[in-house]
Amino acid sequence: MHAAVVTDFGSPDVFEPTELPDPAPAPGQVAIDVTHAAVGLIDVYLRQGLYQDQTGLPQPPYVPGLEVAGTVRALGDGVAGLRVGEPVVTLSGNGAEGGYASVALADAALTTSLDGTGVDPALAVAAVPNAATAYLALTEVAHLKPGEHVLVHGALGGLASAFPGVARALGAAGVTGTVRRSSLERARASALPYDEVVPADDLAEAVGDRRFDVVVDPVGGRVRTASLGVMAPMGRMLLVGNASGDWQHTVPTNALWGGNLALLGYAVGFHLPHHPELAGPAASAALEAVRKGLVQIDVQTVPLSQAAQAHRLLENGSVAGRIVLTP
Repeated sequence: MHAAVVTDFGSPDVFEPTELPDPAPAPGQVAIDVTHAAVGLIDVYLRQGLYQDQTGLPQPPYVPGLEVAGTVRALGDGVAGLRVGEPVVTLSGNGAEGGYASVALADAALTTSLDGTGVDPALAVAAVPNAATAYLALTEVAHLKPGEHVLVHGALGGLASAFPGVARALGAAGVTGTVRRSSLERARASALPYDEVVPADDLAEAVGDRRFDVVVDPVGGRVRTASLGVMAPMGRMLLVGNASGDWQHTVPTNALWGGNLALLGYAVGFHLPHHPELAGPAASAALEAVRKGLVQIDVQTVPLSQAAQAHRLLENGSVAGRIVLTP
C-alpha cells in the first residue's frame, strides 16, 4: 500500500512516501480501502513531538491519521453489521495513526456505514467525526440543555465548525461564533448556522451584556481567559483544543469559584475507545446533522504524496474548514 510516513519528530519535511505491506484486520477490526483521509491539528502536534513522551502514542517511523473514509476491504473475526465493499467512515478514537495510506485498519465499533446516506465521502470524513465529537462533548460533558446559548471560538475551524449545527439540533436557543478580525468577513459569509460571528480580539465589547451557557474553545490562550467574563452563572467551557499554540497559558481558578463556572476538557480520542457504546448514537446524530446541511464545512483535497504541504497549510493557519488527503 502507499503511505505517508513520519520518519522523525520535527518539521513537515519529515514525511516520506513509502510502500508498505497491506495490513490485515485483527479481531474486531476492519480493513478499509481509503479514498479520503482527514488531516487534523492533532496530527501536526504528534508529528512535532509535543506528545512524544506520552504512553501509547506513536513513535517514528509511523503513519499518521485518525479518520478515514472508503470501502470495507476485509473484516476481522467477530465483526458483524458491516460487509466487504460497504462505504464507511471512521470516528475519532481509532488510534492516532494509520490513516495516511491507501489501506487503513479501524475498530469496527468506531466505523459507521455511509450506505444509503447520500453523504459524499470527502464531506463525510471532514465532517462526521467532528460532528460526532461535538455531539459527545455537548451531551456527555457540557450537558447542553434546550434553550441555552452557545459561544464557539475559531468558528471556521475543522472541529469548531461542527458545533453550531449539532448545538442547534440539540435545541440551543442561539449560537455565536468568534474569529480573528481578519477572518470576520469570510466567517459571516459562510453557510454555517451561526446567529452571528463576532471578533475574538474584542470579545467583551463584541457581545456586550449577553452571556453564554456553553463556550466551546478549541483555540486556547488569551481567548480562554477572556471567555470567563462572558459566561452565564453555571456556565461550562469545553476545552477541545489549543490552536493558538500557547501551551503555557493558565486560567485564574478563583474566577471559576466566584462565577459558578466550570472548565471541562474533552479529548474524544482518549474517551471513545473506552466507551464504544457511545459511537453508534454519536455517529447517527452526526450523519443526521450533515444530511440536514447543518455542517457545511469547506473541504480542501490534497494528494497523499503532498501530506507535508497539507501540514504546512495547517501550521500557518491558512485553512478554513478541513484538509483531506486522497491516496
